[in-house]
Amino acid sequence: MNKKPTLTGISSVAIHTSGHNNAEYAHITPIFATSTFTFDTAESGMERYSGKDKTRIYSRWGNPTFTAAEETIAALEAFGILNEDGTPLQLKALLHSSGQAAMTTMFLSNLKAGDELLSHFALYGGTNELFKSVLTQSGIQSTIIDMRDLNVVETVLQNNKKIKLIHVETPANPTLQCIDLAGISLLAKKYNCILTVDNTFATPYLQQPFKQGADFVFHSTTKFLNGHGSAIGGVLLGKDLEKMNSTVWKWHTLMGGNSNPFDAFLLSQGMKTLEIRMDRHCSNAMQVAQFLEQHQAIKKVNYNGLSSHPDFAISKKQMRMPGALMSYELKGGLQAGIQFINKLNMCTRAVSLGTVDTLISHPASMTHSGLSSEERHKYGITDGLIRMSVGIENIADILNDLDQALQF
Repeated sequence: MNKKPTLTGISSVAIHTSGHNNAEYAHITPIFATSTFTFDTAESGMERYSGKDKTRIYSRWGNPTFTAAEETIAALEAFGILNEDGTPLQLKALLHSSGQAAMTTMFLSNLKAGDELLSHFALYGGTNELFKSVLTQSGIQSTIIDMRDLNVVETVLQNNKKIKLIHVETPANPTLQCIDLAGISLLAKKYNCILTVDNTFATPYLQQPFKQGADFVFHSTTKFLNGHGSAIGGVLLGKDLEKMNSTVWKWHTLMGGNSNPFDAFLLSQGMKTLEIRMDRHCSNAMQVAQFLEQHQAIKKVNYNGLSSHPDFAISKKQMRMPGALMSYELKGGLQAGIQFINKLNMCTRAVSLGTVDTLISHPASMTHSGLSSEERHKYGITDGLIRMSVGIENIADILNDLDQALQF
């Protein structure tokens, strides 16, 4: 039998980490559409229940199709990262039914009533609502500040010993604010806080938070990891394997946020083209951002790949490329934004992000509609702000569609 190869490229990791190790010798991991798994004997059932691996008992607890996707995501996030003793970093991933489910597991398995968390402005609207509507009722308060100023972060941590967890989303939705992961990690360790990172926008190809000292990383796999808008999903990864296999796994299974075999299968297929998709996404996005920055109808462009973005230097330090997301304000405000969106011919009018086609939405009335007008403006989400997830179409077609839609 051939030994497991040492892979030197992230595309190879995405394709070859999992998929061939099944009893049926299937080239592609099958869709194990089963709710439960059989035992050969009473003793074998007892052994599975008493062991650490409970993935072949009941599909709420685990499923071989989940495992294939989990192993690939863990390998991508850990790619090339070494522990202090020089050994490769090992991660545990738990696949969830959605990004919100994975995020909920992440917070509730690490915090208890009376604890507080620290986070920053311009988060995904669902994250803000989770803080306010769910965690608050569970006795967990949140403090929201501008975490780009590390001095402010340290002052808050010094003055509030109840903060046990720091949550970072970088680049953030939808203003593309970027947080210094290495700097925040040092403060988290100094004040004995857990550091969690939403890496959805960047993916493991563009940014590896564990390399910067993160304790847990979360993704909405619905987005770039799947890449085709064909399935909802989320994943939580951690480097404390004992905790991931015990406390975190228990919260995950008891809250019932498990994935399903078909969505896990689609995710596994999508990840195989992650690198080539992200290269094209990023190349197109840079050209779109440069085009919009010079366009007479545009007031401001938020893209962390532009030197005009306030977090350009941080983004360049910790990301391979800036990514595919941007937002921009039209000079004509809300009405101009409505007219622009309605005139699009090719770009897709839809929320979400990370699909192969270009998606355009209006955060104030869509993804961040759960926030008050005052909160939105405080976070830089004006009524005329447009969010764009740049796809992998031919760049000339994207630019032509934008240009004609901006002719008022």
